[in-house]
Amino acid sequence: MTGFLNLDKPEGVSSAYLVNGVKRLVRQAFGKLPCGHMGTLDPLASGVLPIAVGNATRLFDYFLGKKKTYRARFIFGATTETLDREGDRIDGGMVPSPEEIEAALPRFCGKILQKPPKYSAKNLNGEKSYRLARRGEEFVLPAKEVEIFSFELLGKTAEDEFEFSITCGGGTYIRALSRDLASALGTLGFTSMLRRTASGPFTQDTAIPLERLTAENLKNYIIPADMVLPFPVMEVDDPRFYNGVPYAVDRADGVYKVYRGGAFYGTGTVEGGVLRAGKKLC
Repeated sequence: MTGFLNLDKPEGVSSAYLVNGVKRLVRQAFGKLPCGHMGTLDPLASGVLPIAVGNATRLFDYFLGKKKTYRARFIFGATTETLDREGDRIDGGMVPSPEEIEAALPRFCGKILQKPPKYSAKNLNGEKSYRLARRGEEFVLPAKEVEIFSFELLGKTAEDEFEFSITCGGGTYIRALSRDLASALGTLGFTSMLRRTASGPFTQDTAIPLERLTAENLKNYIIPADMVLPFPVMEVDDPRFYNGVPYAVDRADGVYKVYRGGAFYGTGTVEGGVLRAGKKLC
């Protein structure tokens, strides 16, 4: 059994909590298999959390860099140490107008440098940065390049709060975006609500809560890995290929979904007319 579960994570629980819940159900239904999420969500965030089951966990690197879409609310004129509702509120600065916000958004689109929040899971000298922050230690996380594909103001939701739609590449911190947008406007800001509505091919329309899953119905919700991979198909029946022998093909360079006798095998990569086996998924 291999594939993906598209879970709808609620607020207030960690991504690891949902993975552990899936592991328990998978163990009851199929026996011990690896499980892992394809990109974590903060405990206070909700929304789409794809979880890989079985050999689909080998696709983590592929899904990590996929586009993600969020609905987020930012509060202006205040901040917290955690850049979300979990920290103590520190007031200071003004609340910008919608027009001022709209004018500032274009500078955050495209490839930008972003400094991760101190309260994050980034590793620094072998330790999670949020642990260092909780101990009150002083440290600096290096900025990294992220990509914002769209950043749209949806409207005002309270006197000091605005809602946004954001589509970005993997590794982007929305909490850092609220901090940096506020700074560009000459004020303070933090994220008051965050919901992921899409992660790669997975969307909130088909996401399900963990509570709906049982050991008996689990297989009905597992999405086969080949259904979410956007690569062209190649049928290979030569057994030598599956024993690691490069296979000559007349196909363009790139990654392919490889099938054997009509059954999905995994991925393969063509380079210079030669197909080599990639990740075995089934």
